[in-house]
Amino acid sequence: MQKKLILLFILATLTLSTLTGCTGNTNKKEETVTSSTEISPKKLQNNLTISIGSGFVDGNFDPCTGYGTYGYGLFHTALLKITTDVKTECDLATDYQVSEDGLVYTFTIRDDVKFSDGQSLKPEDVVFTFNTAKNSGSSVDLTMLKKAEIIDGNKVQFTLNKEYSPFTRTVALLGIVPEHAYNNTYAANPIGTGPFKVKQLDVGQQLIVEPNDYYYGIKPQFKQITFLSIDEETALAAAKSGQLDLVMVNPEYARETVEGMHIETIKTSDNRGFNLPCIPETVNAAGETVGNNVTSDPAVRKALNIGISRQEIINNALNGIGTASWVRFEGLPWANEEPKLTDGQVEEAKKLLEEAGWVDTDGDGIREKNGLKCEFRITGRTDDLQRYNLAVALSENAKLLGINIIAEALDWTTCKQIIRNVPTCIGTGDYSFIDVYNAFHSSFAGADVINLSNSAMYVNPTVDEYLDAMIAATSEDEAIELCKKAQYDGSTGANVDFPYIWLVNIDHTYFVRDGLKLGVQRIHPHGHGAPVIQNLNEWTFIN
Repeated sequence: MQKKLILLFILATLTLSTLTGCTGNTNKKEETVTSSTEISPKKLQNNLTISIGSGFVDGNFDPCTGYGTYGYGLFHTALLKITTDVKTECDLATDYQVSEDGLVYTFTIRDDVKFSDGQSLKPEDVVFTFNTAKNSGSSVDLTMLKKAEIIDGNKVQFTLNKEYSPFTRTVALLGIVPEHAYNNTYAANPIGTGPFKVKQLDVGQQLIVEPNDYYYGIKPQFKQITFLSIDEETALAAAKSGQLDLVMVNPEYARETVEGMHIETIKTSDNRGFNLPCIPETVNAAGETVGNNVTSDPAVRKALNIGISRQEIINNALNGIGTASWVRFEGLPWANEEPKLTDGQVEEAKKLLEEAGWVDTDGDGIREKNGLKCEFRITGRTDDLQRYNLAVALSENAKLLGINIIAEALDWTTCKQIIRNVPTCIGTGDYSFIDVYNAFHSSFAGADVINLSNSAMYVNPTVDEYLDAMIAATSEDEAIELCKKAQYDGSTGANVDFPYIWLVNIDHTYFVRDGLKLGVQRIHPHGHGAPVIQNLNEWTFIN
């Protein structure tokens, strides 16, 4: 209750362009107004106030421990960057080369870039960043990196301990930090080469950013942007009272009307679906139950994929907001949508099940085979209504096929612990094609492997061959083509074995102040709405 009162107080005092306790240049003359009803971008064109989710103001802005890995960091840039068509191109690097054996990557570093404190970027900062991230024990995966070193003055050379073509994506998603300013408070006070810098942070409540005067790219139009950490209902109320310029909303709120604002829906690769364990139930060495006696039947997996109606599920679970999808990586360059799938084939699915021996012999609406009911549990997250709603909607849809799916809501920790026995609603989609390897390679399929990689426990030697060749590739173009073949090569592949049932790409929806232009947005990754700030420095306001 105390936190909510504080947040409401912040909303009430947003008429002040700089809040009490604000750090920065106090000599700047700021425009103020005296009533929240007067707040309008038409009067405060240099200031924005937005809400894109509660997790954005937690004060962890350190790339070495995972900040920015989904490609929308504000305070840092990297050697490479992800383009609007999800390719990579040079950023802090002017060029790079890959050795013929795929083990050495050499980058030439720009000499005209400064950090937000005015200190010049040096090759030493690049080496420091990678070594620090490697040793952090965080979500940043640099296990493939053997060493990073400076050569020829302005070049940084990375030597890998194994072939790893997705290294270019790792490089593009790791912002560079300054060795001279990196300390134990860095996460809350980042110094970077990105378009913005922190002006004020109240952890868990608000973050205020301002332009980095030393940024070498497109300069932001807005002089101050405030991010509020408030729940969605409060954010929507604030938008309706004119106090927000952009607010992320979930599908259940997307039909609302907000005066002076319009809804924008941005396509994503933010996919939702369920893993379908491909091996029969067994107990692993740790005494954990893995595998599933129903989903291990390929006929059940295919029948579900072709028999359900994804659009009905989207309508029922997500208020119709979303794009029906049956492949994990839809919208990304490495997605392979072949062979084309038509869902809603109820009679064809029923026939497939009956030919496989699944027949309803007792008239209860649930098929059986050799005394085994065609039923299994699935889970959605207790902290994510969308995932639970999808679980329930899938359960209802599958009844038409004679498959009984029991939908439950469990905490995410429990969902992950039992995922290899009880399918759970997975959210995925990022800017690295290593995701294809993690989803399908058999090295993650063992009964004793307990993590989210290949949670379907899927094994296909041909798919492994393609994925191993992808890892060994020395160019992104070659690697991406091999990713596609792993999914379908004309006769085999993961897309014909159905180790998952993918349902929807979650469209990201926002109420946006009329006149506020968000620029060209690349397809959004998994991220619950925060990816909209990927090009925040390019946003403009037009009267």
